Amino acid sequence: MRRRAALAGLLLLTGCASGPSLETQGEVTEAPGDSKHLTIGSAGFTESDLLATMYGLLLNEAGYKTSMLTVANRELYEPALESGQIDVVAEYAATFADWLNAKTNGADAPAVGSPDLKATMTALRKLATPRGLTVLDPGRAVDQNAFAVTGEYARQHDLKTLSDLGRSGLEVRLAAGDECVQRPYCEPGLRKAYGIDVTGVDPKGVGTTQAKRAVQNGQDQMVLTTTTDATLDEFGLVLLADDKHLQNADYIVPVVNRSRAGSKGVTGALDRLNDVLTTADLASMNQQVDSWRRLPEDVGRTYLEDKGLLK
Repeated sequence: MRRRAALAGLLLLTGCASGPSLETQGEVTEAPGDSKHLTIGSAGFTESDLLATMYGLLLNEAGYKTSMLTVANRELYEPALESGQIDVVAEYAATFADWLNAKTNGADAPAVGSPDLKATMTALRKLATPRGLTVLDPGRAVDQNAFAVTGEYARQHDLKTLSDLGRSGLEVRLAAGDECVQRPYCEPGLRKAYGIDVTGVDPKGVGTTQAKRAVQNGQDQMVLTTTTDATLDEFGLVLLADDKHLQNADYIVPVVNRSRAGSKGVTGALDRLNDVLTTADLASMNQQVDSWRRLPEDVGRTYLEDKGLLK
């Protein structure tokens, strides 16, 4: 009940909440805060729940008291992060940079997220700082768009990378979201960067069971999914490497409210996870929750204990 009340209050308050004045254009005017009671935000899907859980456990270990609040809509949780109703959230560097850019400069503003992690982080921090947000360093884990084919198809045509597929001259029907026909990372990018002959897009969604089954049964040849997809093995699918770096640098980054959670204590606690967490680790944990029906709390705690991050 307490969590429901907190969420209801958040939904009522975020409409009028606002961060620091953007007139400062990146100036930091107050010292980093170090509140001992922190709220960790989750966007409500498996990976976000896992990251929020592990952030909370690490902060508890460092002497903070934490609670978790699930707000699935970025349009709600980002203002709550600015106002301090949420103190910490796991984000994706390029996606969050583009989202803040559109919020600041308008929906038609040129994208600032890119495959270049350094340039993406520079742009993200420039946009986040005036809003009272601090973006911590990215770790090793990245959740990017990715493309998969059946293992049999890959072996038959000697495919390991998207470049291999382009050179093969094979006609490819792609299972993806309907927006794929316009997005530069999807059909247009596959054609331009890799020379892949995409004959059509089958609008079955990104990484959905329906999309994977369409590739598994040969209706389509390739599916748009993500690098942390935990269920590829179940459908006999394998990823083709994005060897020309078509996808944006969606590395996982902790974002904190500077006035409440910008301290060295918080940064140090969260950096411990960034130092060890890999894309493969995250995919494995997603699988344990989604396929094995384990609780995110149990999976996250076991991982941190195995890595020696919890006593």
